[in-house]
Amino acid sequence: MKIGTIDLGERPLFLAPMEDVTDIGFRKMCKRFGAAMVYTEFVSADAVIRSIKSTLSKIVIDDSERPVGIQIYGRDVASMVEAAKIVEQVKPDVIDINFGCPVKKVANKGAGSGMLKNIPLLLEITREVVKAVNTPVTVKTRLGWDNDNLIITDLAEQLQDCGIQALTIHGRTRSQMYTGEADWTLIGEVKNNPRIHIPIIGNGDVTSIEQAHEKFDRYGVDAVMIGRATFGCPWLFNQGEKQLTLDDKIDILEEMLRINVERIDEYRGILHTRRHLAASPIFKGIPDFKQTRISMLRATKMEELLAILEDCREKLRK
Repeated sequence: MKIGTIDLGERPLFLAPMEDVTDIGFRKMCKRFGAAMVYTEFVSADAVIRSIKSTLSKIVIDDSERPVGIQIYGRDVASMVEAAKIVEQVKPDVIDINFGCPVKKVANKGAGSGMLKNIPLLLEITREVVKAVNTPVTVKTRLGWDNDNLIITDLAEQLQDCGIQALTIHGRTRSQMYTGEADWTLIGEVKNNPRIHIPIIGNGDVTSIEQAHEKFDRYGVDAVMIGRATFGCPWLFNQGEKQLTLDDKIDILEEMLRINVERIDEYRGILHTRRHLAASPIFKGIPDFKQTRISMLRATKMEELLAILEDCREKLRK
């Protein structure tokens, strides 16, 4: 599979862009274990234009994580075009436009999946961003606003006509948020539409390599994007023969922490990493883990968090 000139190999797995999740340490670990493409946290076009420091820090990328995409969202043509031009200076491999985020603070302002209620504007933004940059432009969206407006089959053709070089489809409507089950049948219809020639990336409810392969087999998608199942599990992408031990996995989480503290700062590096630690399923075998989880979420110093992890390691060995 290729996006532009970027060769992503056969049946590639992508890490979804997720706010407060896909920080640089996590991305580098996912890349190490087999993610073919990773994305930064998505960023607001308005915040990029205003040079908000916390936003610009989210789009710092490292050559070791390439190919890497930066995803932007906004609600008007001018700001999206200007943000795309600014983001291009960071030299991402792909600029992705978010027309899929369902959260109220984004969608209710007309951005993200809110754009699914204004298709003419959605298409105009896409056309103008494509024209404004030389970097490949891709789009991530949903099936439609609700079950009465499942527009993705027509929308995919319209987006392709705007010049995008790949399309990611999350198999839910905006009204579903993250509830219910992702419906891949319409994703498959888009992929099997003879008029579609750009890569189609499927997303939604994939929690293992085995499930990803089933989606490739059943729906013929070009790539599978994995999101929430990766929380605290960057090794989810591991397709190698080597089985990771619990010790290996704790080492990986500790390395993520060190990378984030070094590349961001201690406070925010810990803030990002402790979310992964608290969500990681590897600690489920610890008796009364709830108290340990609370300690993880309250930790403010790297040494404190490392000590908690080492304590978990000892408990898991028993």
